[in-house]
Amino acid sequence: METNKTFTIIKPDAFKKKYSGAIIKQIEDSGFQITNMKLISLTKELAEKFYSIHKEKPFFTNLCEYMCSGPIIVMSLKKDNAVEDFRKLIGSTDPEKAEEGTIRKLYATSIEANAIHGSDSDDNAKIESDFFFKS
Repeated sequence: METNKTFTIIKPDAFKKKYSGAIIKQIEDSGFQITNMKLISLTKELAEKFYSIHKEKPFFTNLCEYMCSGPIIVMSLKKDNAVEDFRKLIGSTDPEKAEEGTIRKLYATSIEANAIHGSDSDDNAKIESDFFFKS
């Protein structure tokens, strides 16, 4: 299993507030190379498919609606120890608990509107990246 790739999404709240450039700069300044990137708007069907792992959870509908509420930026990233290092860079899902200087501490407003997604495993990084970038 490759440990040098991960996947991220700059979420609608961060994009709408014009934080994308600062977030991308922070990612690159932390040693990550962007290997693929695109700006998209998710349809309800695509959001439901991407988040299907959460289908039975009570937050599923709200999550899909939120992710369809505006443009997002999806990116594949490369760096040694990518998943673990990226999770440290973005910080806790709850911005109140995130360490100072992390992306979520700087740009998130709540657990729900937490600015950025980062893959939680090497396997999921591949699955998520392939979802958006595999032809």
